[in-house]
Amino acid sequence: MVAKYRFAGRVAEIHSVYEDVHRYCANYLTDEAPDFSVNITQADIGYEREKSAREDIARGVRPRSFSDGYLEELAVYRKIAEIMPDYDTILFHGSAVAVDGMGYLFTAKSGTGKSTHTRLWREYLGDRAVMVNDDKPLVKITDSGVTVFGTPYNGKHRLGGNISVPLKAVCILSRSEENRIETAGKDLYPMLLQQVYRPADADRMKKTLSLLDRLTDRTELYHLWCNTDISAAKTSYEYMTKNGSCQQ
Repeated sequence: MVAKYRFAGRVAEIHSVYEDVHRYCANYLTDEAPDFSVNITQADIGYEREKSAREDIARGVRPRSFSDGYLEELAVYRKIAEIMPDYDTILFHGSAVAVDGMGYLFTAKSGTGKSTHTRLWREYLGDRAVMVNDDKPLVKITDSGVTVFGTPYNGKHRLGGNISVPLKAVCILSRSEENRIETAGKDLYPMLLQQVYRPADADRMKKTLSLLDRLTDRTELYHLWCNTDISAAKTSYEYMTKNGSCQQ
């Protein structure tokens, strides 16, 4: 099966084995000329199955069983993420929310509470807060600025849309009983690198590192220690928009 989809301003022509990925990406369908092609084979699907099993075993749990169609969805996005550095774009593991037309990207290790925190922003700010992507947004870094894009790969609750906004800030989350936030510097670079898709190709990996350097130069960086009360959203929102001291 073949169809074209627009992600972060670029058009991917996807050649798939199964139709699942085309249903998954339907909101990004386009008839524009492709910038690149993604071709999936059963070997790519097998790789995703083996990778998932290894990760489950490493976590001490029984390997889960997934359909070939679902694993192909993962294989497609992996290949897109491999290519995107060619277009000054990287895949970020995080939850991105827009407020008044500006984007805020929260990132941390799995299970820390990224999705919980952006949900608190939506509760605190109401209609002013709109989800861009709740899991794997694409971030484009150019001399004119940084933009965060929604993708179909937006988490198990499918929160996000086919939208893009300028990215104002990136915030690392840590769990804490009390809410505290501070402006950060490039000392967060190792943590950010863990949350970026790292291409297998050496040249694209070098480009990814360069793009991450530029991202940290062009956006505000914060570290938030937070609980799951709505006061956490108040603390982070007020500090990041006013860039002043705020502790709850």
